[in-house]
Amino acid sequence: MKIGVFVCHCGTNISHTVDVEEVAKAAAKLPNVHFATTYKYMCSSPGQALIADSIKEKGLDRIVVSACSPSLHEKTFRKCLEEAGINPYLVEMANIREHCSWVHSDRAQATKKAIELVKLSVAKVSRSKPLSKSFIPIEKRVLVIGGGISGIQAALDVSFAKFPVVMVEKEPSIGGKMAKFDKTFPTLDCAACILTPKMVGVAQNKYVTMHTFSEVVEVSGHVGDFTVKIKKKARSVDLKKCTGCGACYAKCPVKVTSEFDEGLGKRKAIYVPFPQAVPNVPVIDRNACLWFTKKTCGLCKKVCAIGAIDYDQEDEIIEEKFGAIIVATGFKQFDHSVYGEYGYGKFKDVVTGMHFERMANSSGPTGGKIVRPSDGKEALDVVFIQCVGSRDEQKGVPYCSRVCCMYTAKHATLLREHNKNAQAYVFYIDVRAAGKNYEEFVKKAQDEYGAVYLRGRVSRVFEKGGKLIVRGADTLSGSQIEIKADLVVLANGLIAQDDATTIAQMLHIQYDKNRLFTEAHPKLAPVETITSGIFLTGACQSPKDIPDTVATASAASVKALGLMVHDKLEKDPLVARTNNDLCSGCKACYLACPYSAIEMVEIEDRKLKRKRMVSRVIEGVCAGCGNCTAVCRMGAIDVEGFTNRQIMRQIEAL
Repeated sequence: MKIGVFVCHCGTNISHTVDVEEVAKAAAKLPNVHFATTYKYMCSSPGQALIADSIKEKGLDRIVVSACSPSLHEKTFRKCLEEAGINPYLVEMANIREHCSWVHSDRAQATKKAIELVKLSVAKVSRSKPLSKSFIPIEKRVLVIGGGISGIQAALDVSFAKFPVVMVEKEPSIGGKMAKFDKTFPTLDCAACILTPKMVGVAQNKYVTMHTFSEVVEVSGHVGDFTVKIKKKARSVDLKKCTGCGACYAKCPVKVTSEFDEGLGKRKAIYVPFPQAVPNVPVIDRNACLWFTKKTCGLCKKVCAIGAIDYDQEDEIIEEKFGAIIVATGFKQFDHSVYGEYGYGKFKDVVTGMHFERMANSSGPTGGKIVRPSDGKEALDVVFIQCVGSRDEQKGVPYCSRVCCMYTAKHATLLREHNKNAQAYVFYIDVRAAGKNYEEFVKKAQDEYGAVYLRGRVSRVFEKGGKLIVRGADTLSGSQIEIKADLVVLANGLIAQDDATTIAQMLHIQYDKNRLFTEAHPKLAPVETITSGIFLTGACQSPKDIPDTVATASAASVKALGLMVHDKLEKDPLVARTNNDLCSGCKACYLACPYSAIEMVEIEDRKLKRKRMVSRVIEGVCAGCGNCTAVCRMGAIDVEGFTNRQIMRQIEAL
C-alpha cells in the first residue's frame, strides 16, 4: 500500500492560518505514506496534474487530498484518480479549510489540528477498497409538481427536447400567483401578456399532459424510476366534453367569495378562477353548490347543451412512472394577522399587496380602480408598510423576502398611474433593490411618481373621523409622524406553503427551519436536492422574483434533461449493504431509513435450514446517510466508503 498526501494552500484560505509545509512533513511520517507535498491550488489543472504524475512516478495506489470540503471537490479528485488509472473511490479528503483554517486564529494550534485531520484521512483510506458504479435504467418522463410560472417554464423547456412531461397543479387552472398580478417590475409589462402565451403553450403542447385540480399523494422508487400516485379531484365537469362556453356559470344563482380576487370579489358555485384560465373548464365548488348541499337547483346541468356536467364524478387516483421530478410548488403570503397594531381584519381599508394587485388589474373586482374596500370610494392617500413578515425574528421570519421592496415601488407607481392626484407614502427599514434596473426603478417611483419614502417602523394604525391614522417614526429626521390614509397596504413576505413539510417528507428532500426546500449545495448544486432525480425551482426553495424563478426553472429542466438523454444512469456505490449472515431481521434499519431505501425480504438460511427475514437495501434509493448502520444492533449493515472498519481505524489512529 502506497499512500500519497497532497496538501493545498487554497491561496491563503488555508495557508494563512495553517503551516501547510509542516502538515506535509508530518504526513510523510505516517504509516503507509510514501509521498507528501503541497501546492497552491490542488483543484486546479496543474494541481491535478501533480497528483496524476505522482501516482505514475511514485506508484501510489491511494490518495489523501488535504484541502477544502469534500462536498466541493471530492468528485473533482475522484475523476483525477480515474484518469490516472486508480479506482476513484480510493481518495479521501481531509477538510483543513472549513474544519480548521476558517474557524481558528491560533496558527500553531490550527496546524496541529490539520495534522490530526490528515492522520484521520490516511487511516481511513488505508481501509478503503475499490468500488464500482452501478447502472439504473431511466424512465424518460418528467413530473412537474406545480403549475405556476416556474412549473410552466420547466415543462416548456423539457418538452422542447421532445420528452414527455406531466404537470400536476392543485388549483383548477395553471398560472399560479403570477396570474393575479397586474404588471411586473421593473419594466411594468402586463403580467397576463407574459404569462398567458406560456399557459396556452403548455395546453397546446403535445408533449405536456396537464392534471389540474389534482395533487401528488404518494411518491416511491428512485432516480430514473419514480412511481407517483396522483389524485385527480372531481371537478364535476367533464374535461373532454366541456367547450368553455360559460352558460353554466352564467345561470348559476349562487355567489360566494372569490379566492382568486383575495376576497374582494365574488364568484359562482360553478366557476373558472379567471377569464384566461387554462384549461378554460369550470369546476363545481361542492361546499357552495345547491345540488350538493340541498339536492336542489341543477341549473348548470340543465343549460349545458353537450352534457358536460357530471354530479356523480368522483376523485380518481392514477399511477404513473417518471425518471425525474421538478418541484415548483411556490409560496404563500405571510399571515399578517399577527401584527395587531396594523389593524388588519379590524379595518377593511387595511389590505395586502395582493389585494392591491387585484384592484389595479383591469379584469379585477374593481375594474382597475384603487378604492377603499369599506365604501368603494377612490383611495387618494395610500400608506405602504414594508417588511410585514420579513426580517422579523419575533414573528418567526428572520429572512428578507427579496421582492417586497420592489413590488411596493411598483404599487406606488401604479397608484399614480391610476390616479394622478393620489399620493403614496412608504414606510421602510432598508430598500433592497438587488436586480437589473431595480435601483433605478425605485428611484423612478420616488422622483417621477412622487412616492414619499419614510425610513422607520409603523407603531400603530387606528381609525379616526372616517380615515385611517398611521402613526410611525421617520428615523432620518428623528421625528414622529402621523398620516391620514384612505388605504393602508401591507407588503407581506413570502413563506413556505402550508403543506411544504408533507411534500418534503413524501419526496424525501430536505427543508430548513423556515420550511423552505433545501438544495444539495448552495453554490455547486443550487437546483438539485439530496435525493437524486428531484430538482427545485422557484419560491418553494426561497423567495424569488419572476426572472430568478424562470432562470431556476430552466436550470432544473436542464438537470432533468441531463438524466433523460441517457439510457442508463450511473449510481454512486457509496450506499448501504447488508450482511445476511449477521442480520437478525429486527427492522431497526427499516424504521430508521428516511428514504424508504430498505425493504424486508425472506431468505433461505442454509445453516438454520429455514426461512427468515432480513433487510435488503434498494441501492437506487439509498443516499448513503448512515442512519441504518448507526441503529443496527448486530453490525450487519454498513455504508460503503464509511464502513465500521474504516471508522474504527480512524479512532485507533487518534
